[in-house]
Amino acid sequence: MKRKIAAIVLSFAMTACLFAGCGKDKDTGTSLANTDTVDSAIKNATPVEDSTGYLYTGAGPITGEDASLKLMAQESNYTNVDIRKAPIVLKVFEEAGVTPVWDLYDYNDYEKLAAPIISSGDTDADIIKIPDNDPNQVYIKSGLFVPLDEFFDYMPNFIKWLSENPVEKAELTAEDGHIYYVPGLNVADDYQPCLMYNKVWLTKAGIEAPTTLDEFTEMLRYFKNNDMNGNGDASDEIPMCVMKEFLPYMFGPAFGLDLVSGFRADEAGNVTYAYADSENYKKYLEYLNGLYEEGLIDPDFTSWDRDMVIDFISKDLTGVAFDFSWAMSMMYSNVLPYYDGTEDTAFIGVAPLSGECEGFYIGRNSLSGMFGVNKKSSQIELAVKFLDYAMSDHCQDYYQWGIVGESYIVNADGSREYTENGNNNDWLQQFGINPAFVLPAAQSVEATDILVAPWHARINGELRQYVKDPWPEIYATSKESDTVNLYMPDIQAKVDESTIDFITGKKNLTSDFDSYISELDRLHIDEVTEVRQTQYNRYLKALGE
Repeated sequence: MKRKIAAIVLSFAMTACLFAGCGKDKDTGTSLANTDTVDSAIKNATPVEDSTGYLYTGAGPITGEDASLKLMAQESNYTNVDIRKAPIVLKVFEEAGVTPVWDLYDYNDYEKLAAPIISSGDTDADIIKIPDNDPNQVYIKSGLFVPLDEFFDYMPNFIKWLSENPVEKAELTAEDGHIYYVPGLNVADDYQPCLMYNKVWLTKAGIEAPTTLDEFTEMLRYFKNNDMNGNGDASDEIPMCVMKEFLPYMFGPAFGLDLVSGFRADEAGNVTYAYADSENYKKYLEYLNGLYEEGLIDPDFTSWDRDMVIDFISKDLTGVAFDFSWAMSMMYSNVLPYYDGTEDTAFIGVAPLSGECEGFYIGRNSLSGMFGVNKKSSQIELAVKFLDYAMSDHCQDYYQWGIVGESYIVNADGSREYTENGNNNDWLQQFGINPAFVLPAAQSVEATDILVAPWHARINGELRQYVKDPWPEIYATSKESDTVNLYMPDIQAKVDESTIDFITGKKNLTSDFDSYISELDRLHIDEVTEVRQTQYNRYLKALGE
């Protein structure tokens, strides 16, 4: 509840901030000036005929003529999924009366490849998925995107949604008072990244799931030195298979660090940058370097992707994973050679690890997968209408459940259940479930609970208590964003490079760590932290703390 109250109040202050959660409005008397433009556009919106004389009212088709739209977006994060051919995606375009023309980039490289294209405006795509939530308004400032509120006459679904979701409306409102993106939605506390253990290996080792770093290390040593998969070879076990991007999620909290968000505030409200914490971040690196030196972290871990982890698990080579909870039964357990649908034969989610600090998991902000309309498009009205239709309740039903009779059925009492195909994750992904890579899709806890194994849904509910809010992403003022945009890319690059070097021993923590901290100072981390402090102070003031 605190998150949503904070979001509403702060959004009505100087900028629009990005929080997720549940709650009610709180009147603090702060200025609503930044929302006047959007409020007026919503109030005055009236469905009108487009330039071809077609009146769109929110349902498909959105046009009376043959039409096509070019979309710049991501490939699926499943390498065996061609999102261009996914029936759910094709159904949305078919009902809209629009033929898609795709300009898709690799899922993992999208930010690297798409960011310079978007910033330079060098694309003829009508609709563009931005690589992130644009907290510093980098893409808004590029001038490439249409202010959608100027076209609300063509967006009945979107303005209805904005009216019903004042927090999200405030989150989407930029510093200049306009809304530029139609978002997808994450679940914020459910099915978040978590630690998972192979229950069969735990049982064979005769141990309970570790809850501390020391217990965890001892478990890894046991896995490494024993024939856990029973193939007669005690040397082929990989104690844990964790992609490098999940190490901060997995171990940072045990040292009191939110290495996912980067910035955090202590109880006194003082903001620090976790990667510049000379005491706790050093301890985090020392711990991981210790695991690496013992061979408890595989030498090739920096090159692992999800497909490789799944392959290791399918060969019963590892006992530990860390990923979004969705993977628990849908990607990891189901490939184990002995999984029979029960918790005792599965990769199970467990409580976070604790060290000097009590462990926690880091949740997500609800807004995700932002889509905007290219100002250079020759058919802005059509693109705006398609985004409106694509985020409608009708289409969200497709994204969350698929197509009735194919991926799910409706029972006599009105309840839904997935078909045999729908319960097959590979089939369902190829069918196009939750196509957030290319369309503004909202996730659903209800649909996910029914899709996953019953034990998985129960564990998700149990893990919810450990999920903490991430650092609030706040639309920065122009001056703040200039500072962050100027310094943060170099800081992040330094952090990314140095983290791997310290873990693998390429850099020595005794002789090189102080120079790493000094380098962050030289790269102006103090000025970026000052910006975050100013933003956090606004947050606390608006929250009334």
